[in-house]
Amino acid sequence: MIEELVRAAAADDDDALEELVAIAAAEPARLAGHLGPLLDAGVLWPPVLYRGAGGDVVRRIVEDVDAGRAPGRLNNLLAILAFASDPGAEQALRRWQESPPPGADQLHVRALDYAREAGWTVAPDGSRRELCAPTAYQMIMNGVPRAGGGPACPWCRSELWTVVDLDVGVAEVGVALAHTGWGGRLRITTCHLCTCHTTLYCRVTPDGGAAWWAGNSRPEHLRVGALPEDPPAVLPAVGERRASPFQAGAWEEGGSTLGGSPDWIQDAEHADCPGCGQAMDYIGLVGGADLEFGEGAYYLHLHAPCGFAAVNYQQS
Repeated sequence: MIEELVRAAAADDDDALEELVAIAAAEPARLAGHLGPLLDAGVLWPPVLYRGAGGDVVRRIVEDVDAGRAPGRLNNLLAILAFASDPGAEQALRRWQESPPPGADQLHVRALDYAREAGWTVAPDGSRRELCAPTAYQMIMNGVPRAGGGPACPWCRSELWTVVDLDVGVAEVGVALAHTGWGGRLRITTCHLCTCHTTLYCRVTPDGGAAWWAGNSRPEHLRVGALPEDPPAVLPAVGERRASPFQAGAWEEGGSTLGGSPDWIQDAEHADCPGCGQAMDYIGLVGGADLEFGEGAYYLHLHAPCGFAAVNYQQS
């Protein structure tokens, strides 16, 4: 079956490619033995297909890049290596960060910048730092009454939306947030309208405190004076553990997920902490299909050491 999908994807069959991406999300190991033929066929995008890439595939790519045999493919090949599971991929990216490979002058970013696409980065001490949790849980939307009278967005005057209200004392929450180092209750608020235009930050405290950050910068194109709108009248509850950390769904109903890795609609957009500039930890996704309007997705981030949470939004 997978062999047929690989052949069809090589012939530009989008449905076959979509099926391969679904397999890579649910069971990356199932594709491991088929990545060589996929590479031979020139199917290099999306790089998530190569999550299970082992030593043989990684060595082939590294040799091609080192030898300058990757004209026109270098961007895709570096992205693939960022996702690959073999340690040789990370070693190559670190080496090219210091000594760029042939053709790197045509790229817009440096070698290790591709790591963020795959959900990791390099910490200040030089170690690898995972931005995503290895475990994911479905988030189920429960309806809540519209209380009204709460804090409002200073830009559009809409009532702020409590996107999540979590307690790490709950076993599943503790597992999903373990990579962040957070302790206590985590409540994240945002403006459901204005965060569609820019990343919005809030200050968070372990007692459930969440407050609009005064340093949020309003984009010039954002309208002022529009009538406020009520936020979504839902609050997620943690559901069943997902079979794979890669099974969040930005488009599908039921795709909202706590933990795991994001399903980016566009390019990866891990928020930076406004306090220290480091990449924030990704903690979950709330899909528009699980809300009233059924479009786009909100991505949630946290940097526990500085006490900042962030929400950004993507749509096609």
